[in-house]
Parts: sequence; structure tokens; C-alpha cells
Amino acid sequence: MADFTQTTPGWLEADELSAARAQLPVLYVNAVPVRVDEGGEVTHVGLLLGIDSDGTVTRTLVSGRVQYHERVRDALLRHLEKDLGPVALPRIPASLQPFTVAEYFPTPGITPYHDPRQHAVALAYVVPVAGDCRPRQDALDLVWFSPQEAVSELVQQDMPGGQGVLLKQALAHAGCMI
Repeated sequence: MADFTQTTPGWLEADELSAARAQLPVLYVNAVPVRVDEGGEVTHVGLLLGIDSDGTVTRTLVSGRVQYHERVRDALLRHLEKDLGPVALPRIPASLQPFTVAEYFPTPGITPYHDPRQHAVALAYVVPVAGDCRPRQDALDLVWFSPQEAVSELVQQDMPGGQGVLLKQALAHAGCMI
């Protein structure tokens, strides 16, 4: 048995991740960042602006894998900070009951959610953020939309893999579906 020190616990090498994705569902978290007024009503929804590998403009939600031995709460905070910056000031719900569980399949049409890389199961949350959001990592920008704008055909057409459906579910859960 080889002796080695794991310096980044919970991370898989690229080939290990590919092998795991080919054989197992992978656990993710999805977060819909929102701004709320004093009464707790959603006033704006934040969508990350990015460019796909084929040059297509996309709008996405905050999302990412849950690492081995990582609590869901910690994964949610890590991905919110990674995508929105360290001073976004997210307010994670006291109860981590997701508003839905989204199953992404590599085969289109099984569910509204599609990820060509893998079968993934995502716990989805609406997360109010109060601070200054500055997108990081692969995102070009974070654009705030009213709930009405967010469900418009113009915005929805830029949301790949069923994330537009997930956004509509989030807004319905928050009581502001138009």
C-alpha cells in the first residue's frame, strides 16, 4: 500500500472524476441568489453571465459539487463565496430543506435537467444575499433581474440544462411566480 499525504481532501483528480461521473450520480448544490425587501419578498434574482465552450452566452445559477466529508451547508457557502465573492453576505436558511431536488441526466429528456457530463443530483435552495456581489471564477458578471424579467423568454433562452425550469420553481417556492 502506497504512503502519501492527501493535501486537498475531497477533490478528485480529473481522471478520477471522469471515472466517478461515468459510474455514479454526483451530489451538487444549486443556489438561486435573491435580494429581498424588509418584508422578505423577493425583489431581484441574481444570474451569473458566462460564455459556454462553444461561445454561447449563458445565464446560470450558483452551483457546484459537494465534496467528500463536507456538510451541505458548507458546500453551499463555499460555492456562493466562490461565485459571488467573499462579501456577498448570504443568509443560509436555518433549515436546509431544499425547495426541490433536481436530477440531471446525461441523456436529454428524462427530466427537464440535462448535464452531458454526468448523472447529478442537486439540492436546490433560494438564498438571500445582502452584500456586494462580485462574480469570480468563470463568470463574467452577475446581473440582477426582477422576478418578471427572470422568467421572460429572453432570459430563459440563455439558461442551459434546465436551469430556467429550476429558476421558475425557485420563484414559485418564494411566492413570487408571475
